[in-house]
Amino acid sequence: MKPIYLDHNATTPIVDEVADAMIPYLKENFGNPSSSHYYGMQTKKAIAHARKQVAELLNCLPEEIIFTSGGTESNNYAIRGVAETFQGRGNHIITSQVEHPAVKNVCMYLENKGFSVTYLPVDKFGMVSPEDVEKAIRPGTILITIMHANNEVGTIQPIAEIAKIAKEHDILLHTDAAQSVGKIPTRVDVLGVDLLSVAGHKLYAPKGIGALFIRKGLRLQPLMIGADHESGRRAGTENVLEIVGLGKACEIARRELEEIQRHSRELRDKLWEGLKKEIPDIQLNGHPENRLPNTLNVSIPGIDANTLLDELTDIAASAGAACHTDVAEPSEVLVAMNLPLDQALGTIRFSVGRLNDESQIDRAIRSVSEAVQRLKPDSEEQAPVFIHGDDIKLTHFTHGLGCACKLRPQNLEQVLAAMPKITDANVLVSTNTADDAAVYRLNDRQAIVQTVDFFTPIVDDPYDFGAISAANSLSDIYAMGGSPIFALNIVAFPEKRLPLEVLQEILRGASDKAQEAGIPIVGGHTVEDSEPKFGLAVTGLIDPKKILTNSNARSGDVIVLTKPIGLGIITTGLKRGLVDQATKKLATEIMARLNRNAAEMIAQFEVHSCTDVTGFGLLGHLREMTVGSGIDAEIRASAVPILEQARELALADVIPGGTAANVSFVESDVTWDRDISEIDKLLLCDAQTSGGLLIAMPIGDAEKFIKKMNEVGNQDIAIIGKFIQKGDGKITVIP
Repeated sequence: MKPIYLDHNATTPIVDEVADAMIPYLKENFGNPSSSHYYGMQTKKAIAHARKQVAELLNCLPEEIIFTSGGTESNNYAIRGVAETFQGRGNHIITSQVEHPAVKNVCMYLENKGFSVTYLPVDKFGMVSPEDVEKAIRPGTILITIMHANNEVGTIQPIAEIAKIAKEHDILLHTDAAQSVGKIPTRVDVLGVDLLSVAGHKLYAPKGIGALFIRKGLRLQPLMIGADHESGRRAGTENVLEIVGLGKACEIARRELEEIQRHSRELRDKLWEGLKKEIPDIQLNGHPENRLPNTLNVSIPGIDANTLLDELTDIAASAGAACHTDVAEPSEVLVAMNLPLDQALGTIRFSVGRLNDESQIDRAIRSVSEAVQRLKPDSEEQAPVFIHGDDIKLTHFTHGLGCACKLRPQNLEQVLAAMPKITDANVLVSTNTADDAAVYRLNDRQAIVQTVDFFTPIVDDPYDFGAISAANSLSDIYAMGGSPIFALNIVAFPEKRLPLEVLQEILRGASDKAQEAGIPIVGGHTVEDSEPKFGLAVTGLIDPKKILTNSNARSGDVIVLTKPIGLGIITTGLKRGLVDQATKKLATEIMARLNRNAAEMIAQFEVHSCTDVTGFGLLGHLREMTVGSGIDAEIRASAVPILEQARELALADVIPGGTAANVSFVESDVTWDRDISEIDKLLLCDAQTSGGLLIAMPIGDAEKFIKKMNEVGNQDIAIIGKFIQKGDGKITVIP
């Protein structure tokens, strides 16, 4: 059974009547509307009819409607159009703190162009005060842009009141009505606005189509420059297929608006009453009355919303805190409403639609209340019964992914810098370097090398997760030139969410990997947690005279990488179900592969420095080497082995938060050749789990080392760059 779709504020499905209207323009009616022959006339008439359908819903003239690519373009056209057209009259814009990024980011863009923007606060319901609007007006104010209804909490703004104020002061008023069109009345004459944005995919039309109402007599500088399409206001051959879909969706909304509101309100209220009965301490966010009839935004004390959504595999909804893999941050809307942090992080938005029914709402109430009961800290409810094997998708029980869930590197550096300095002479490697393991000298011939590492699942299979995590922990010992001798388990496990057989499989995977490394796992420590985490504390032995740190690279050394990168992106795609089986198998094999062979083999050659590539990405860990060694380096991007599907996923914006943080972290120390694309930057900074070794060694030794590694089956190993000269640790990336 498919999940119940309760995320209609994110997007809506295309209803059959809309799809049926579009089909002829997908097939026989293919003409260019600018052509004067029969085929062009058919599509030209279709556009005119759709324009009339949109105008009738908004109660305006057809010539006041411009078709765009969606709500974002409509907002850009309205705000930037007014700014560019009327900048001679002033440069001040008024907006609110709860606007969609399609409005707020445009305003921020204009601030960089010399405009002044006032961001009005909202009350505890997320509503703007008309009095605050009037107080913010000054002689140079040329535009007020306030959304009609909020996309997160559903609060409907007093646009008509604001319109009266704007008119009294001869100021243009724009409203982003992406969330309200098709859900509540949006007559522009009643609202009194000069500009209004429409997003097709919010009212059962396709994605990629929208409209902008521009009051008759108002002429704006066009956003798109070219031919005279859309009466010279929006250049580009019209998207006939989707324009027809938008027109039909608007016709349906006008015809059935009262029924749409009634249906939505009944289901929303049923969901609220059911949840309130089962979860007494649940809290409603947004205005209790003046909000969209389909929107229910709630906070559940003591519950992390992203964890709850991971638990609700049978419901599609949205959290009020964006989880960027490495950190959960409350939305700006909730912050502006002054919700306490714990309440904001426990916020979920349910938005019902025309295809939902009462039985689905009953299922949703039952599913949410049962999940909350399992996640409550004081709950005694046991974990649900799961079937063995493929039915358990481990990545669904976490919103972090592997080493990408580490603290941001810039924050970690700040914390470590404040730690007390180590004065014990027997401590050979500690927090004073960026190495991942510590070394303590026992005598002149022997030292202990020790590390600890743990993370959240990056694969669905528990056994594979255990094996990968163990390989990742052991890698820190190998990277220092040490030999592991034993390990301890570190376990955080949600025993209320997962059966203990899952933990048994995780431990079995780790045990098998430890056995492959030739060491026992002799014990460990466990805690109950809302999401699974696993790792090892590994102890090894090392010769004090043969320690490999990341701070001894020399000019002329080449840089060798022993495993391909792109694993963070691949595992993010895996969690979203976007990775093919072959890539999944390959990535799992790479992450579970011990760095033991590479570590033992480099002992036969002259090696000056070594580290392993994990959460901070290739360039993050290389930066540790360059800064620690006081030497600059050059990387050739085309020489770096990269998993094939990682680039494809990166192009689709499947990027873990840790990867994006890594790009920011190294930016000041990296010079990018102008031919290096943004995708290349993300790949080179991708947060890895159990990545390869990064080695500094003379070119002759490197070539021999690579040949030997190829002979034992490692074909991904490569020379990816070189250390150039003494310096500040800067890195140059060339194609």
